[in-house]
Amino acid sequence: MKKILVAVVLLVAAFVVMDKLAMTAYTRQGQSVFVPDVQKMRYDDAVGVLRAAGLSGGKSYNARYIRDIDSNVVITQRPSAGSEVKPGRTVYLVLNKREKPSFSMPDFYGRPLDEVRQILDRFGITVRDVQVQSVYDPAEDSKVLSQSVAPKAVVSSGSSISLIVGKAEVIETVRKISVPDVLGMSLKQAREVIVENGFNTGNVSYEYSSLLVPYTVINQKPAVNSLAEPGRVVDLTVVVDEE
Repeated sequence: MKKILVAVVLLVAAFVVMDKLAMTAYTRQGQSVFVPDVQKMRYDDAVGVLRAAGLSGGKSYNARYIRDIDSNVVITQRPSAGSEVKPGRTVYLVLNKREKPSFSMPDFYGRPLDEVRQILDRFGITVRDVQVQSVYDPAEDSKVLSQSVAPKAVVSSGSSISLIVGKAEVIETVRKISVPDVLGMSLKQAREVIVENGFNTGNVSYEYSSLLVPYTVINQKPAVNSLAEPGRVVDLTVVVDEE
């Protein structure tokens, strides 16, 4: 009889316990909370806000590194802010990838500066300094001639580089003209022809000859029909009949 009574009591107790658990589960099914906005918060602060709302926080990392974003700041959250979820739900907080990506530095020789800047910006590399070097080949104008980080060197995002870029110099071309022929002319006539053709008369030297016509030009420098810059001095040699 006592055994039967004990069994009955245990059954009643078990029924009461199960009833309470079932009612509690049923009650929780009807509860929900709204996910707070924790984006741009530091991770620890975001977890504290979630706990106060009856939720928990889980950590995950972004697939790629984002430049200038602290790796301890929440980039985004899943579920998103304002979502209605059950109490105790885990909200995953996405942080920036900790490891900065590394890559092999390209060879920028001969590439336009604007193109190189765009490539470096995509990799998160800062152009620290750009120096200009004079070049005489127009094809090298505004093109990279040298770089401070050697091609194929392994660097990480956030590094910096200096560049040397060509700047074409204008080469002034001087028009040359033909030196007139004044051989056999008198000194006066030769000087007039030289000036008329855009040159200047220079030194006059004299040379004795008993065979040539006296007081005529027998030599000139620069030579007849040679090309020289306008204004160039023309030296003359004149023959005389007396030593």
